[in-house]
Amino acid sequence: MERPGLTTRTSPPGTTEPRVLPDEASPLVIPLDAPDAVPGRIRPPAPLRREGPAKLTGEALYTDDLVFPGAWYGTTIRSTEPHARLLGIDLDEAFDWRQVVLVTADDIPGENIVSLIDDDQPVLVPVGGEIRHQAEPCALIASADRATLREAGRHVRLRTERLPAVFDPLESEIEFAHYTVENGDAAAAMKGATLVIEGTYRVGHQEQLYIENQAMIAVPREDGGVTVHGSLQCPYYVHKAMKRALAMRDELAVVVQEETGGGFGGKEEYPSILALHAALLALKCGKPVRMIYDRHEDISATTKRHPAVVRYRSGVSDTGELVAQEIEVIMDGGAYCTLTPVVLSRGTLHAGGPYRCENVRITGRAMATNTPPNGAFRGFGAPQTEFAAEMQINRIAEALGSSPLDLRRRWVYREGDVTPTGQVLSESVGGIEVLEAAAEAAGFDRHQAQTQAMREARTDGARTASGIGLALAWHGAGFTGSGEVRLASVASIELTDEGRIRILTASTEMGQGTKTIFPQLAAEALGVEPDEVEIAPQDTSIVPDSGPTVASRTAMVVGGLVIRAAEKLRARVEEQTGRSFADSYRDAGPMRSDEQFTPYPGVPFDDKTYRGDAYPAFGWACAVAAVDVDLDTAEVTVRECVSADDIGTVIHPILAEGQVEGGTLQAVGYATIEEMKLVDGRYLNDRLATYLIPTSLDAPRIKSILVEKPFSGAPHGAKGVGELPMDVAAPAVVAAIHDATGVWIHDLPATPERILAALTGGAAPLPPGVSAEEPAPRTPPIEDLPAGGDEMPFRAPTDPPEDRDRERDS
Repeated sequence: MERPGLTTRTSPPGTTEPRVLPDEASPLVIPLDAPDAVPGRIRPPAPLRREGPAKLTGEALYTDDLVFPGAWYGTTIRSTEPHARLLGIDLDEAFDWRQVVLVTADDIPGENIVSLIDDDQPVLVPVGGEIRHQAEPCALIASADRATLREAGRHVRLRTERLPAVFDPLESEIEFAHYTVENGDAAAAMKGATLVIEGTYRVGHQEQLYIENQAMIAVPREDGGVTVHGSLQCPYYVHKAMKRALAMRDELAVVVQEETGGGFGGKEEYPSILALHAALLALKCGKPVRMIYDRHEDISATTKRHPAVVRYRSGVSDTGELVAQEIEVIMDGGAYCTLTPVVLSRGTLHAGGPYRCENVRITGRAMATNTPPNGAFRGFGAPQTEFAAEMQINRIAEALGSSPLDLRRRWVYREGDVTPTGQVLSESVGGIEVLEAAAEAAGFDRHQAQTQAMREARTDGARTASGIGLALAWHGAGFTGSGEVRLASVASIELTDEGRIRILTASTEMGQGTKTIFPQLAAEALGVEPDEVEIAPQDTSIVPDSGPTVASRTAMVVGGLVIRAAEKLRARVEEQTGRSFADSYRDAGPMRSDEQFTPYPGVPFDDKTYRGDAYPAFGWACAVAAVDVDLDTAEVTVRECVSADDIGTVIHPILAEGQVEGGTLQAVGYATIEEMKLVDGRYLNDRLATYLIPTSLDAPRIKSILVEKPFSGAPHGAKGVGELPMDVAAPAVVAAIHDATGVWIHDLPATPERILAALTGGAAPLPPGVSAEEPAPRTPPIEDLPAGGDEMPFRAPTDPPEDRDRERDS
């Protein structure tokens, strides 16, 4: 299949009129009306991926590839109940415990807390403490070899007293966070509305399923400290957690990010737990300790996307204006707080969608359940609530007999509009541009007319149905509200004694391109080639705290700091030498330039009232999806998806296109097949064989359109791209399913079972994200299965009776 073309469109600040799409084969041209444009000059080719050759040739070393002589292996003893009191940890006297080291909560030198937002999650559940979810860590074991480690694990028994469990956030009485966003009088406006559309929408868990599992190696040092090497997104999150739980000073706790095989948010907060476990074992046995999860443990124990229930009421006036929105968001945080308050915050702030409405009331609550904690995942709360927002818009369009495209053209935010927090959208508002770009590229009006005609002409014998759907979204760039101010991130550039240029930041590379774009940005500011700029390893003993690599902030926020630090370094060198930086820097060192974040212009955000500028700028995205639905099985095939994304200035078009394609495919999985099934608070499909994601054979043809509406608050105008595509493809797919079948699916994923239930009026499956009460028959742990052969320690329900086996064998 021919690779779809990449199109980049640029609009200067203040421009809102849609532009004509350039031809597919056109070069990436800077328009003449863009700032600093040079007539006739095309954009220079972007540099190759900095770490690409090492990954392609297998030279890149991931955590499990690292060799530390004499290292031991560590494992975790986990709970098998969703809610219980831990009465004791019993060790079988028949086992020789001198071969291993055992760590319990009593061995933690500092506070038994995984430091994050709230102090509610223990490093290890203490005896007498409360187990709050299946697979919760209660003890740790390390041994010199894996066989002994597995044998030791079989001789540990957790003595517990079962307690009542809560699995549905709607039934929970424990609240992690609560927010209210209000503007105007939504109740009064709703009473005066001519049309009111109500809906309840539910979305379930989603597993990040990064290619490389969670991995950490802890190495004790002679000074009493410990260095952890691992697969992670946020070195200083881990550093903070280590200092607190291990009672260490800054210099004693060192965190080094190794090559990381994907994260998607799943390696934001969880690596702190694994690092603490590995470090505790290493400190006790005095040797390096390796803790590398297998896929089963990784899926069973780590965080997922938050399930959510969104209750929505939309009021439309007799003139067709959106006059009122009343929205309630309830998220399932799982057993512990983790990052739930900030996930809920972003979800709440985005729940109204990118639409003008003067009367809005949004309430958001995050509740505790006895399921494994939920945490960060690409989109960070916005995909959940924007799915509901887009469902409402499409249902309103149907009720009004209007085109969903035309309705969005009428209601989408434009420059000068005001959001529910009172933020004036003064610049970089690309909603109408992405809407027009995606609709035109997909031929939305033409195809929708075709699918409508096909639906009206369909006979009872039809076996398939085709549909097309559209969705629009916005996504706040950077941390919410005052988050960036509190982080006070720092980025640095130095000239070394050897005359090398080196960038120092804690922003990590996990496949998205940090190690490529930072040297690119610095080189442009310094007037040198990107190959002349190095980037320091993400080692907390070397680099400053640049904040976490999350929230689409790396390019916009930290990249902006890198540029400003480079500009200051260049000025100092040129003032000192009297020559250009490129000609003189090799003899000018050592020298270092540090740049700390300063607030963007705008109205400060009040974290208590939720008023002010929630984000310095917003990205905007529109997706159009085309699907085929098998009317016998209700299986959905997503054939094509066009995604147009306003990400501000495009720094590296190829990397940006990759982010759009990856986010779109992840959202297609979220829409159609990715669902965690739970029984008794335990994930049932906790292996790659049973948790399904789209493969290359399932991937639709994806067309990426990059729309540039630069943000003036960043020196390079970038706004971030990583999360934005995740917000739109799922509701676009569900809208296409409706266009094909005529039924609305209110829950994600839109599985064949849910579609068939809607088509036939049959019983619907259990709502997504909710655990069944009755324990399911349990298969043996994977470590207890034989290495190979035909002998199995259990019988499947479909196996023939044993007497028939004996008769056949005889």
